[in-house]
Amino acid sequence: MDFCFPQHGNVRLEDILPLLRVTGADLAALYAQADAVRRAHCGEAVPIRAIIEFSNQCTNDCLYCGIRASNPVPRRYRMTPAEILAAVRQVAGAGVAGTVVLQSGEAPGAGDDQIAAILHDIKAVFPDLAITLSVGNRSRATYATWQAAGMDRYLLRFETSDPDLFARLHPACTLAERLQCLHDLQDLGVQTGGGFMIGLPGETMEILAANLLLCREFDFDMIGIGPFIPNPETPIGEQPNAYADDPDMFFRAIAVLRLVNPRAHIPATTAFDAWFSNGRDLALQRGANVFMPNATPGPLRQDYQLYPGKPCIDEDAFACARCVQARLRALGRPVAAGPGHSLKTSKGSHSDS
Repeated sequence: MDFCFPQHGNVRLEDILPLLRVTGADLAALYAQADAVRRAHCGEAVPIRAIIEFSNQCTNDCLYCGIRASNPVPRRYRMTPAEILAAVRQVAGAGVAGTVVLQSGEAPGAGDDQIAAILHDIKAVFPDLAITLSVGNRSRATYATWQAAGMDRYLLRFETSDPDLFARLHPACTLAERLQCLHDLQDLGVQTGGGFMIGLPGETMEILAANLLLCREFDFDMIGIGPFIPNPETPIGEQPNAYADDPDMFFRAIAVLRLVNPRAHIPATTAFDAWFSNGRDLALQRGANVFMPNATPGPLRQDYQLYPGKPCIDEDAFACARCVQARLRALGRPVAAGPGHSLKTSKGSHSDS
């Protein structure tokens, strides 16, 4: 079976679907090819992007999410600018991550100006630290303001490429609106990350293949994917992952994602560890090249559980940094130096990828 795709040019749904069905020796060959493509385009060094979940306040009611607006379970919080800067200092002090990811629920409004001020303050103290924001849909003007304040990258997963499935799961916006935000970010020259969940209830293999192709169409700088994990505190918490009986599909997806997006940064997301005890390690051997440890202050981690079984909720940033280093040493993979910018821009380089 041919696992090779052109770096540029058309890839069709019928090219993807057979790869999502492979088993046995063909599956092992798929993983090996994805790892070889990762090595050729990204190198062996693993960029570290530390996540600070600075707020779980959210105005959306996405049906799968543990911090959805109507969920009474989490204690709502929003870190102050001083607390965020202190968390960034801890990340910098650990000396492992070249990027800090500021992530929150989607709560547009007055806090957007505060985000701009926080970006400015971080860059004033840590000018070489890359900053990724992940706070949901905003206007092009807001993205431009944040970019001017110091934002290097933006992560906004589209979650599914199917408009009907998206509408069922996201009552607050449409897929077209989400994709327009991604176009706006790319038009502004922001390093842009997208991605999706694998196995949402109602997903078919054809939708999964279309998700993979949409990532190639956008040519994202970073692509984050991970398995859907049912949360019992949500309306679809009793519905299983579409591939619960075939969890190899999660790794087939990440392998095919690498083959059709050879120069994208692809993180081994935390959801893989929630499903498999060594899930992120496996993902790094099957196409992924980025590790994203949690750097949220310990007391707040319990309140930012998008799904049950989220790893590392009882550790601090230094413990997570040591764990990352140990896991990468076991894989024979060094930590990347520098911010790990896009492999598709003049900022990126093979050595800091």
